[in-house]
Amino acid sequence: MTGFFRVYCRGLEWLLAAGLALMVVLVFGNVALRYLFNSGIVVSEELSRWVFIWITFLGAIVALRERAHLGTSFLLDRLPSGGKKACLVIGHVLMIVTCALVLQGAWKQMMINWDVTAPSTGASMAIFHVAGVVFGASAVLVLLSDLWGLLTGKLSPELLSQMRESEEEAVP
Repeated sequence: MTGFFRVYCRGLEWLLAAGLALMVVLVFGNVALRYLFNSGIVVSEELSRWVFIWITFLGAIVALRERAHLGTSFLLDRLPSGGKKACLVIGHVLMIVTCALVLQGAWKQMMINWDVTAPSTGASMAIFHVAGVVFGASAVLVLLSDLWGLLTGKLSPELLSQMRESEEEAVP
């Protein structure tokens, strides 16, 4: 399963880079057109907003898999190995429940907004909520994989509790 997530996250990183480039082109192009020619691309604002939402959710999946979210471990570091493992199991179960609720809510919103059209493009407004569905499903799978590794001894509590306490530590 680890190989699958590695390939999946690599693909997401490519999508993130392409999305960021598209967003820069859309926003910069629209600003330049408005400033220079007093006109603009109507769908640019809407598309860049959609791309931003997708970048946020897909980036959260990659950060979750790489354990790159900010956190603090001052209490966890003081616990013995059994205490670390218990806290990590409880934390993972709570995160799985939370991500499952995000998945459930995003799915419901997607179904509600399936026939609602966006003002500029006319595309379905469900595009917003599909990002939440993709995030929720992916996050649950990543967390279940980590929890399974922790419970079977394939992942050590020290590996799962490696968190970054500042943004400077997050940059390699």
